[in-house]
Amino acid sequence: MSASAPAAAPAPGSAPAPAPAVSAPTKIQLLELLAAIGTAQWQDFAAAAARHGLTSMQAKVLSQLHGPVPMRGLAEALVCGESNITGLVDRLESHGFVRREVSPADRRVKNVVATDLGRETIRRVREEMQATHGALDTLDEEERATLYGLLERLRPVMEDRDPERDTDRDRA
Repeated sequence: MSASAPAAAPAPGSAPAPAPAVSAPTKIQLLELLAAIGTAQWQDFAAAAARHGLTSMQAKVLSQLHGPVPMRGLAEALVCGESNITGLVDRLESHGFVRREVSPADRRVKNVVATDLGRETIRRVREEMQATHGALDTLDEEERATLYGLLERLRPVMEDRDPERDTDRDRA
């Protein structure tokens, strides 16, 4: 039998041949896909924010405010300097999206709190992310549940990062 001959059909009554195994994507392929999706989602977020007169970073600050957050905490969450956060918060405060409050635990600490206007605006930004919503609409309910479960498994590992530890590991 030559190498190019077609495979014989299964005998009547016998089970069909198993489907060829699908190879799992490499970690690099997964990283590239996550990066592409993250970039597209960020562009969609920025476009929706712009329709409300916000820069993408101003909207990102609003998206982090699920309660009072110290200025330093915002800088850490957004991986930027505290002086950058001060400027962002100044602009958001001047438009009524946030307010600063003294921390009840430490009067030296200033917390940032979203106002009703800020919470409503970031809700609208998220609702108006048409490209992201359209992409998610291509998944059925079971696929969305599976994707959610997988992302929930990755989230704590990704968010529980110590930049010093990462730098030390990179040097090793």
